[in-house]
Amino acid sequence: MTTEAPPIDRRPGLDRLRGFAAALVVCHHVGLREPLTGSALDGPLPNRLLQAITHNGYEAVFIFFVLSGYLITRRELDRTAGHLGALDLRAFVRRRATRIGPLLLALVVVLSAMHLMQVPEFTIGRPGQSLGGAVFAALGLHLHVYEARTGYLPGAWDVLWSLSIEELFYLGFPLVARLLGGGPAFGAAAWALAISLPFQHAALAGKGIALEKAGGPAAAALAMGVFAAWARGQARAPPAAPLGAVGGAGLLACLLAGPEIWGRVHNGLLLLLTLSTAALVVALDRPGPARARGPLVAFGRLSYELYLTHMFVVLALVGAWRALGGPPGARWVLVPFGLLGSAALGALTARGFTRPVEARLRGGQGPQTG
Repeated sequence: MTTEAPPIDRRPGLDRLRGFAAALVVCHHVGLREPLTGSALDGPLPNRLLQAITHNGYEAVFIFFVLSGYLITRRELDRTAGHLGALDLRAFVRRRATRIGPLLLALVVVLSAMHLMQVPEFTIGRPGQSLGGAVFAALGLHLHVYEARTGYLPGAWDVLWSLSIEELFYLGFPLVARLLGGGPAFGAAAWALAISLPFQHAALAGKGIALEKAGGPAAAALAMGVFAAWARGQARAPPAAPLGAVGGAGLLACLLAGPEIWGRVHNGLLLLLTLSTAALVVALDRPGPARARGPLVAFGRLSYELYLTHMFVVLALVGAWRALGGPPGARWVLVPFGLLGSAALGALTARGFTRPVEARLRGGQGPQTG
């Protein structure tokens, strides 16, 4: 099928879930540098809640992966009327390239300039790392492999590890879809990869950063989203309320009681998280008000721009706080200011750069909805 179908309507519930994940990532990167424990919130709020706010960045990225797999599959099922074997490869790649490419290229240029100017926190300096290596890894879709081999890059570079994996997914998905179509073989392949997550995680145990940046577990999370979209298209949509309750409860349990769940199921924790996220995504995939508002909706609709640019805000805030000698008890204020600043920079980036550039590259058709 070669005709371009209109994008699916916005789903405010999915925007909120994506916004929630984006907020967790920002809070994580603030909390790694200025923990909430030891601040004025430590006491009035349970330590477990403080840890959940600032130590679920990795889990939040897996929520993103499930959402991405779901939305990409859902849209292509709509465009091809359920016949993924008819997916238009050229149109698919063009849509993803115009959405992802411009900001990625701009970010690499800015980060490269900041490295050459030796800006603190933006200068690549680990043994075995170089600016050329980082640029090649970022644009060559293997920055996660580069970091697994050489160690963490500076924070604003590091966020690109998950984007490299998503970009590889965007290349592989249409090929598998064309090969297997949208029938049982496609669903079975997605499910098999999705449930391999704990086994892949176990095989990488003790590998340190190589485990965190591994592409296999991430691919399994993406496949869970793919399978959820495929399964949703095979039958009538299940009742949203009970599915959402189960998925939401499972997701919150993973975020709030991860250590206890790990003690019982070990490497099954991330599988529980991706299964719960998939159930919640299907439940939230419902039309909503055309002009839905709220901070999580805004965060969700800016998630790409916010994710790639939020480290500029986080590092500037933390640097200023330390330079001014901010008292430890008040450092909790960095979290709301980090969220607000990241949202503002994401909005400026979207309105002033990604949306107009994307619309121009797509021949004036306007930006995509996600």
